[in-house]
Amino acid sequence: MHIPYSDNKNIALFEEDNKTVPLVYFNIINLKKGESYSYQLPKHETSVVPATGIVELTVDGNKLGQIGTRNTDVWDGEPEGSYIPTNAQCTITCLSDKAECFIAGGIYENKLDAFLVTKKDIDVVQYGSDDTKTHRKIKHILGAKQHDQVGRLLVNELYTVGEGGWSGFPPHKHDTDRLPDETRHDEVYNYRFKPGHGFGVQVMQYEDDKEGFGYQLFNGSTIAINKGYHPCVVAPGYEMYYFTILVGLSQRSLVQYFQKTHAYQIETIPGIKDMIAKYK
Repeated sequence: MHIPYSDNKNIALFEEDNKTVPLVYFNIINLKKGESYSYQLPKHETSVVPATGIVELTVDGNKLGQIGTRNTDVWDGEPEGSYIPTNAQCTITCLSDKAECFIAGGIYENKLDAFLVTKKDIDVVQYGSDDTKTHRKIKHILGAKQHDQVGRLLVNELYTVGEGGWSGFPPHKHDTDRLPDETRHDEVYNYRFKPGHGFGVQVMQYEDDKEGFGYQLFNGSTIAINKGYHPCVVAPGYEMYYFTILVGLSQRSLVQYFQKTHAYQIETIPGIKDMIAKYK
């Protein structure tokens, strides 16, 4: 599913009981200095991640602290984030002139402890190469380092290294729980491009040996993935970023099933095995 950019007026793009990606909650909020936004999700653990601006978080009446290092766009500094427990009341207050925040959520039954993820806590993985057209950098906000502090939610940011090329390649899927080969993880992306008039394409293929289709991506596009193979590509001359939410049905660790036709290319892409291992 593709949602083109629009002013969502701080209303969730994928609500608690949505049918498209039922494991995921996703909202984008925009605030001006001094404004606050509060939420409480009885069935979802969440992460607040400022795309731009500085915010202060209050959880269940207690100040958790400040996060945010970026002013202009997602390329302007390192990410920071947070973990907000299931059924906790969270208030986001804008401290900078303005702020844009992602709220990423995943179904989880138990209430854990809230914490901040500062830029020193971010786990950065770079893989691929210019030669293979797969050169990428992933910044894990809730990743393997936070495995024992989080339920089934994974949150990261992916950046192209240079311009053009493929992500999510070789084609893979994660729509069925059938360990040890694959896990069911619902996924949501929000895309940004540099320069802002850039574009990309999200490929979707639901069955092997059957024709898939594509969505043209622009600045602010949101994609929801609940089945099938889903590589994406950015056009030459542009850099691409996407905020990524993954939520597991039965476990946090992601097991991707790579399409047999193309799986051999795992052996040709530098660092990809290390990248795969970080989704724990």
